[in-house]
Amino acid sequence: MANIHEYPVTVQWQGGRDGSGSVTADRSTVSNKLSVPPEFQGPGDGTNPEELLASAVAACYTITFGIIAANQKLPVKSIEVKAVGEVEQAGAQFTYKKVTIRPRIVASADATDDQMAKITDMSHKADNYCIITNAIRGKVEVAVEPDISKG
Repeated sequence: MANIHEYPVTVQWQGGRDGSGSVTADRSTVSNKLSVPPEFQGPGDGTNPEELLASAVAACYTITFGIIAANQKLPVKSIEVKAVGEVEQAGAQFTYKKVTIRPRIVASADATDDQMAKITDMSHKADNYCIITNAIRGKVEVAVEPDISKG
């Protein structure tokens, strides 16, 4: 039988386009201020669903890659991931089109050529094991553009 894991959040909001609010993860109690972004005529003084989706994709990719690297005992020193979400506006219609993930992965200086090849291969495949990218796949394009180096 499959296990179901729940991730409850609470969103509070007051006002309209110029309003403000917060989203809080009920279990961790981590809270983020919310606002409408300036490109949608909002104040832009908090995060927004568009940023949160890009953040979720980047965080999921990073954690997934880290788990894979640890499980395969790959000599990864550090990973930093930047992500860009793209939303298309066509009149009153808004469509989240793409998230580009740009991981910068630094392997230890003594990493072998075989290890570097495996790190590179896994950098392109990690999003296939990510819960979040799998949830949006087919609806939002996900691109991975890794930068791999020894350090």
